[in-house]
Amino acid sequence: MTLEQLNSITAQEAYQWFETTCSASNWCHKMVANRPYDSVEAVKETAQTIWATMDTKDYLEAFDGHPMIGDVNSLRAKYANTQATAASEQQGAQHASEATLQQLHELNHAYKDKHGFIFIICATGLSADTMLQALKARLPNQTQIELQNAAEQQINITLLRIGKGLTPAQHNSGTTS
Repeated sequence: MTLEQLNSITAQEAYQWFETTCSASNWCHKMVANRPYDSVEAVKETAQTIWATMDTKDYLEAFDGHPMIGDVNSLRAKYANTQATAASEQQGAQHASEATLQQLHELNHAYKDKHGFIFIICATGLSADTMLQALKARLPNQTQIELQNAAEQQINITLLRIGKGLTPAQHNSGTTS
């Protein structure tokens, strides 16, 4: 999508686009309300500013929009609009040993049981072993610390998705800004 398209589509269409980058409804509504944007960088800056105002409920709603690492199929029915994005973000989990995948599966469930939400990590470019090591390191943390860790990972994921999903504005005047 181009920046012009994002600025000119209906509020509902813009909401749906933002929802593919972060499924927290409060965040999506605020991103839509801040249109028009003059650059992709402005979208990203606004995303960060708004994310900083979110609370635990918003974080948990955003986390709920992710599949468990290595379990992309669980997302199909509930969040079809983010499935392709999540699958490409988790490519590292597709090239892992069976033992690593099994540990990811088991520790992801232990993490969710302990903290009440799934393990969130900006997985782009990470191997399954790297994700597993991060999961092992973060699992013992207190839930409030993990909520903050996951929220930081969420905004990183969101910013990557915005960057991948938006192309800059086209200037018809022949000048660059």
